Amino acid sequence: MPKPYIPNDKWSRLAATEGYRARSVYKLKELDEKFRLLKQGMKVLDLGAAPGSWLQYAAQKVGPKGMVIGLDLQEIAPIEGPVHLFQADITDLSAVEKALNTCDVTSVNIVLSDLAPKTSGIKDIDQWHSIELSQAVEIAAREFLAPGGMCVMKILRGADFDEFFAELKLYWKDVKIQHAKASRDRSREVYVVMRKPSTQRK
Repeated sequence: MPKPYIPNDKWSRLAATEGYRARSVYKLKELDEKFRLLKQGMKVLDLGAAPGSWLQYAAQKVGPKGMVIGLDLQEIAPIEGPVHLFQADITDLSAVEKALNTCDVTSVNIVLSDLAPKTSGIKDIDQWHSIELSQAVEIAAREFLAPGGMCVMKILRGADFDEFFAELKLYWKDVKIQHAKASRDRSREVYVVMRKPSTQRK
């Protein structure tokens, strides 16, 4: 029997205590500690950023000399620090480019995405929608990530995962799969962490 859903679990309570908007911040914190993703002065692009806990954490890590740019279809409440927020469709590459241009940015050091599709309850459909969103994130990362920069995105494991993961390894370097401890026990989500080649692969 699966464990019952507990909306106010220890991660949610900790997030509330520490002033973060969602428990998902501890997934990014774990990934950052393992892979050393975020540093002072970095430019960060967070795709599917609502409600904003990843933005909060990233802003703390990059500091006042860095920049954090967040996009989501939902409006995101303002966040203190060097954070720029845009209500936009992340699958529209021109919308992503417009947001970066507004911030006078042509490339970023890291692309983050904790995106998840609206669930239908049908696992195969939900998983494919997750792949579609991840494909959009990967396209944006290829376009706007500086050479040698990192991309971190959430994907639901399922029938299409292995094929997509194999495709990622054709272009990206150091492609890793990581399960976050703060993910719910019954969740099929994993995070893919990968680096953009310093030179274009043929």
